[in-house]
Amino acid sequence: MTTHAVGRADEIAPGSPKIVAVAGREFGIFNLHGKFCAVRNLCPHQGGPLCRGTLSGTTLPSRPGEYLWGGEGEILRCPWHGWEFDLASGAALFDPKVRVRVYPVELQAGELLLRL
Repeated sequence: MTTHAVGRADEIAPGSPKIVAVAGREFGIFNLHGKFCAVRNLCPHQGGPLCRGTLSGTTLPSRPGEYLWGGEGEILRCPWHGWEFDLASGAALFDPKVRVRVYPVELQAGELLLRL
């Protein structure tokens, strides 16, 4: 596993990814409520720029007629066709067997280190 410096933690506010090029590939670095992660900037559907999509939440399981909202800032929606992924697990909301790989990002002395 190799480690790549990808910026400072204070550069990435929750809800605003930082897109970086590492080893010839683009990654989106995300701040999930103070915990950092990364995904490839490539949607598994048709290769769209996944990390240029929007971050939002989703409805949660609930009783009939009740609508609960959760996961705010943790659901990434591809800008091309709207496929949605949970950034904590990488699973697609429509089918958990469809996934994007979530890469660990470590915080050391304010610097973010992407592990590939």
